[in-house]
Amino acid sequence: METDVIIIGAGASGLSAAKELTRLGLSFTVVEGSHRIGGRAYSEEIAPGVWFDLGCSYLHQGETNPFVAIADELGVVLGKHRGDLFEDSNIRLYKNGVPLSSTEREAYIAYLAECDVAATAAADRGEDVALLDLVDTESEFFPILMHNSADNYTRDIDEVSSLDYANFASGSDIPVLNGYGNLVAAWGCDVTVSLNTKVERIDWSGAGVSVETSRGTLHGRTALCTVSTGILASGEIQFMPGLPDWKMEAVAGLPTGTENKICLHFDQDVFGPDGRGFHNTWNDEGVAGGFEASVLGHNTAVAFIGGRFAVWLEKQGQQAGHDYAVDRVAEAFGNDIRKHVTSSIVTAWTTEPWTRGSYSCALPGQAHQRTELARALDDRLFFAGEATTVGDHTCCHGAYRSGIRAAQEISQILAS
Repeated sequence: METDVIIIGAGASGLSAAKELTRLGLSFTVVEGSHRIGGRAYSEEIAPGVWFDLGCSYLHQGETNPFVAIADELGVVLGKHRGDLFEDSNIRLYKNGVPLSSTEREAYIAYLAECDVAATAAADRGEDVALLDLVDTESEFFPILMHNSADNYTRDIDEVSSLDYANFASGSDIPVLNGYGNLVAAWGCDVTVSLNTKVERIDWSGAGVSVETSRGTLHGRTALCTVSTGILASGEIQFMPGLPDWKMEAVAGLPTGTENKICLHFDQDVFGPDGRGFHNTWNDEGVAGGFEASVLGHNTAVAFIGGRFAVWLEKQGQQAGHDYAVDRVAEAFGNDIRKHVTSSIVTAWTTEPWTRGSYSCALPGQAHQRTELARALDDRLFFAGEATTVGDHTCCHGAYRSGIRAAQEISQILAS
């Protein structure tokens, strides 16, 4: 049987595309290689009633994020009062375990502002260089900037496009009490999805599209591919004919990097009401870290790591990730916290088989490839996902919007 659209992937983009196609009156089939929907939005329970987001965990750009309204409609509790968590003035800073003085904090915030100004100025000049080329590497604050850049963009600062950095829209960052992944799963539960259905080959050589899966072959008038650039680059899905050079150049320019997270659960509140928030630490040995502490009252801390160090630490195993996170929290709150750790969850996105990484990062000179990745092929093969958006790239809600955009493009083509 032939359907109007075969949707490959049941993450936020595939699910939003399915909902939009339903609204537009088009038929579709959604296939997903994993055992669940949601893609990189995924929540696990680390303790009874305490949820940890292994992937996306904040409603970034909260003023315009569509999942805010979706959460309100579903009755999902949001921490809207903590949307300023990542503002520079609210982040707690420690060097060698000692809180920075007010003068040092002002110098740190001024340093970050200088970096932002430099990136914006480069964008205004039409330049797209490595973010590293625009910052003062001799600053005493460079180590924490380097850590945060890798954490935020999944690649190290020498591999981050300054234009992609400048293009990202600002806004609040709203936490979800019981998990962003659970929010996405609740929103998408009304979409029929064929789970455990791995796509092996996409044939777009004929009038329509044939998609060979582990459970048989599907035929459609069009196909919408929402998989990560990590999967596209891996060659695990064979395209017939192969994707054109310009499309593969877009994939190569937007690699899926690594941001891993380590969640620690404690048997009591080791932070106190004044300790809840985001903390950055670094020391003279060159080790830096960032972690959130009990933001919405749970007795948890979540450490964030990205780039080459995250890939290396992932290879060392779960215990190494656990130890790294405990050490960072102890730097800020003292060694007594160690005896109160009850459990941990350590992510491993580099080797996650359905994504091959966390989310996309535009390499220097490659920010324009997001638009190229979004371009359809012969009005039959379409693309969506966070890597295809500008301004809300790397985000779950960016993926959401890309699915709607692709569904509307398909509808226009099929109606012509």
